[in-house]
Amino acid sequence: MAEPARPVARVQEPAQGTVRPDGSEQVPPRSAWWRLGGRSVGLRPRLTLVSTVVVALVSALLLWLGWLLVGGVARAVPSLPPGTTVRVGDVAVPAEQLQDAVGAAARADVLRAGLIAFPLLVVAAAVVSWVLVGRVLGPLHAVTATARRLTVESLDTRTGVHDARGEVAELAAGFDAMLDRLQAAFDAQRRFVANASHELRTPLSVLRTEVDVTLADPAADVTELRRMAAVVRQATRRADDLIAGLLLLARTEGAELADVQPVDLAALAGPALAGVRADVAARGLRVQVRTSPAPTRGDPVLLERVAGNLLENAVRHNVTGGWVDVCTGVRDGCAELRVTSSGPLIPAERVPELFEPFRRGPVERTADTPGSGLGLSIVRAVVQAHGGIVRGEPVTGGGLTVTVRLPAA
Repeated sequence: MAEPARPVARVQEPAQGTVRPDGSEQVPPRSAWWRLGGRSVGLRPRLTLVSTVVVALVSALLLWLGWLLVGGVARAVPSLPPGTTVRVGDVAVPAEQLQDAVGAAARADVLRAGLIAFPLLVVAAAVVSWVLVGRVLGPLHAVTATARRLTVESLDTRTGVHDARGEVAELAAGFDAMLDRLQAAFDAQRRFVANASHELRTPLSVLRTEVDVTLADPAADVTELRRMAAVVRQATRRADDLIAGLLLLARTEGAELADVQPVDLAALAGPALAGVRADVAARGLRVQVRTSPAPTRGDPVLLERVAGNLLENAVRHNVTGGWVDVCTGVRDGCAELRVTSSGPLIPAERVPELFEPFRRGPVERTADTPGSGLGLSIVRAVVQAHGGIVRGEPVTGGGLTVTVRLPAA
């Protein structure tokens, strides 16, 4: 005997969204109540409809309450002696039916007036709601239109909303502020890429030129080959330093610290000075060190790079026979590292530019110029990642003072 078929439970699969032309999935709305003919209804008609319905319901309720109250008041008419006839309007009624007649007449008058006022009130509510909602949503439409027009080349576009009030004004202002930050970030990125390309092109051009010249000389001897090898080594070292600086800058900007430990800025001054001791002796610089404990918390490797970059910058852009002053300590609840050095005269308005990538101050940008112009920009990125601030000030007579302040431990 065949076994009866068992009912099969069907599992309803979730509805899949349609795929847009750009490949993203469009999730269907949870409810189609606000969709007419396959198209979603805008917020303005919806708010107008909701407010009109609410006004209609409230008006109907008030009309019904007025109809009831008028009937109740009519029943409070004083009773007359039996057999008396009273004229209500054009009709004469016995005294026993006076209350019912007065109540019916009053209710009829209220209902007649209400049926005239009710549609007028509903229409007025719909018109007023449509106008007010349009005025409220106007700035939102401006923000939406601006967002749709935005491209990488048109980030200078703004909403232009100035007459809005309340939360809508805050939304428009916040959107414009976000566009300002995006435009600044894109501009900085463009400058960074352009400068990085230019800086990398210089050592690569040196490499290509040296190799081409040597290969084109059939009489090149060992001395010439050694000279070419020295130039190639110097160019590759410069390119390697530039790439290392770019990677460190990209890793530090906007990143969270992975290794946070107690660090004393005073302990970082010694290794930083040891790294530039040869250059200090070669240029005859006088170095003065005044260190006091400056405890903070952060990444020891990155903070050591900060001290090293500050000392390298102070020595590299100094003058022959100049001086360098290094000071650490705690001031106003912050751990402070200050490096002051002599050097060429720097206008005060150009000091902030020194913290931008590939800026070397008032020196000519040539292939023989040491450094990559990333030292102070790396310092700024590392200090900001640690929640601190860095400030530069020109020295009277020439030179620069760079002060790093970090939260004290």
